[in-house]
Amino acid sequence: MTFPYDKARLDSLVADVERRMANVEETARAASQVQLRSRGLTQADFAEISRVAHSPNAPRELKELARRVDAGEMSWQDIASGRAVDDEGVQRALQTGVPDLQRAYTAIQEGNDPEDVISAGTPKPGGRRDDDDDEPNKFTEDAW
Repeated sequence: MTFPYDKARLDSLVADVERRMANVEETARAASQVQLRSRGLTQADFAEISRVAHSPNAPRELKELARRVDAGEMSWQDIASGRAVDDEGVQRALQTGVPDLQRAYTAIQEGNDPEDVISAGTPKPGGRRDDDDDEPNKFTEDAW
């Protein structure tokens, strides 16, 4: 049986793989030098998450997650860091009733400062809108 590629073609393919591997290594080196702006969530941030999760207006899935955190099955830090991302309860809480939590989590993972993320999503006190129903109660960058 003969090999389907001649030596020149094989050398070309090997050189291409070596070039690509060098690019991967360079990209990995560059990525390791990236400094994230985020300092991570503080204990005060976790306390605020817990407060919201225990509030009467929290979605059922978030309340269930809070119950599990209180029982010691996981911590808010496990959830925020992504260690609990495969947990079905965490996924349900992120997917139903808490769309802003998923946006905030993504923003924090992308390196945004948690304080900026929190302040960008802060609702009006009491969760009430103004009397004028024609105006939205918060703006986002893509609203313009």
